[in-house]
Amino acid sequence: MSILNVEHLSHGFGDRAIFQDVSFRLLKGEHIGLIGANGEGKSTFMNIITGKLMPDEGKIEWAKNVRVGYLDQHTVLQPGMTIRSVLASAFDFLFEMEAQMNDICDKMAEADETQMEEYMEQLGTIQDLLTMHDFYMIDSKVEEVGRALGLADIGLDKDVCDLSGGQRTKVLLGKLLLEKPDILLLDEPTNYLDVEHIEWLKRYLNDYENAFILISHDIPFLNSVINLIYHMDNQQLNRYVGDYDKFEEVYAMKKAQLEAAYNRQQKEIADLKDFVARNKARVATRNMAMSRQKKLDKMDVIELASEKPKPEFNFKEARTPSRYIFQTKDLIIGYDEPLSKPLTLSMERNQKIVLTGANGIGKTTLLKSILGLIKPISGEVELGDYLSIGYFEQELTEAVNRSCLDEIWQEFPSFTQYEVRSALAKCGLTTKHIESMVKVLSGGEQAKVRLCKLINKETNILLLDEPTNHLDVDAKEELKRALKAYKGSILMVCHEPDFYDGLATEVWDCTKWTTKLW
Repeated sequence: MSILNVEHLSHGFGDRAIFQDVSFRLLKGEHIGLIGANGEGKSTFMNIITGKLMPDEGKIEWAKNVRVGYLDQHTVLQPGMTIRSVLASAFDFLFEMEAQMNDICDKMAEADETQMEEYMEQLGTIQDLLTMHDFYMIDSKVEEVGRALGLADIGLDKDVCDLSGGQRTKVLLGKLLLEKPDILLLDEPTNYLDVEHIEWLKRYLNDYENAFILISHDIPFLNSVINLIYHMDNQQLNRYVGDYDKFEEVYAMKKAQLEAAYNRQQKEIADLKDFVARNKARVATRNMAMSRQKKLDKMDVIELASEKPKPEFNFKEARTPSRYIFQTKDLIIGYDEPLSKPLTLSMERNQKIVLTGANGIGKTTLLKSILGLIKPISGEVELGDYLSIGYFEQELTEAVNRSCLDEIWQEFPSFTQYEVRSALAKCGLTTKHIESMVKVLSGGEQAKVRLCKLINKETNILLLDEPTNHLDVDAKEELKRALKAYKGSILMVCHEPDFYDGLATEVWDCTKWTTKLW
């Protein structure tokens, strides 16, 4: 049975087309991976099918009474809301039903016999729905999911604005699971999640009986939970049966076949044109030339999609620093309360260290304390000499109301326009991206703009907070290559073992020193 039908969908932003005549059908129980390079329109597609965005053309039709749950990578949680209130908001539709039920009860006082029968039937239906959706057990359900996701240990009455990126993702995920939707739409759910909860989500999705559509650039995760791939590429959406590895195999074969057909056709076109040019003026061969011209005119010309620009990351390196990058003595990090035991740590030149551990235990706080962006609760940090630091934050702290060009120019005012455009192009951004406002770009494209700033600055120590979030497969591979080639030191927070394997010289498990164990 079809849950969702999308027919002849076309959409664009300004003069930039995203989809052209796309059709899509979702069936009950399908577990779909929606893939494509950064900026191909995956999140836009999700926003269109959930009604957040109106398409330029096309029809979107959901089956009747289908409840959709959407985990959006850009969801904003309102200040003042607690974890408990966000989780409980999963049941808003039930509270609306209860209000409807109370309204019917009020009307029953003045109803005649026919109306009474109708009202009793409506009440019975609402009562059944409330029971089916655990309305009378809301508090215990909220507690149960809070415990499963490790949110109960943070405190369900904590303001959502005080949470880390991973903790916020867990709250939204918890809300989604409580909603028990008929279909799940997940936009990069593993961003900011630690290894333990990625495993938990993997198990949950494998046991999930209903349909889901999942956007993810985490290939091992994708392979473990999906059985269909939809590939978004050059304004089209193509279906492939199997996991990501199977898709790559079939896609490479299709691409090779298309290129071979294109080359054969180009040779045929050249031969026909040559024949027409040589014979159209001669009376004896004019008819043959006209016949060849007709064949040329009727030919369906094969077009090869233009190759996506592949990013090239090459970090500029500053002079060699002193032997020690930093040393800490009895450092206790945190904001209002301690997040760590007293830490005596040191990092030497040329080390490439990865920080791992659950969300909210202080990995980002440690990076910021070392940089001096936040004051430690006690203890001290001593930075080495001649350090040129490059810092990549986990997420943008504010919406950037500038174009990509201006964003880079502000950082490097001495660059010519050609140098700015060239720097952005090397990061895999096209002319249209370069002239766009940063805030309208996809998460992956924004990450490439931020990486552009980082690679063009001379550094000898990089502090990277989840640099792989939002990046597509090509960009991740290139970033890993560039970081391996980088001769400076690296201190990086990362939850993807596949990414730091072969890159890290040491892995520090932060759960060993945190005070926030759950």
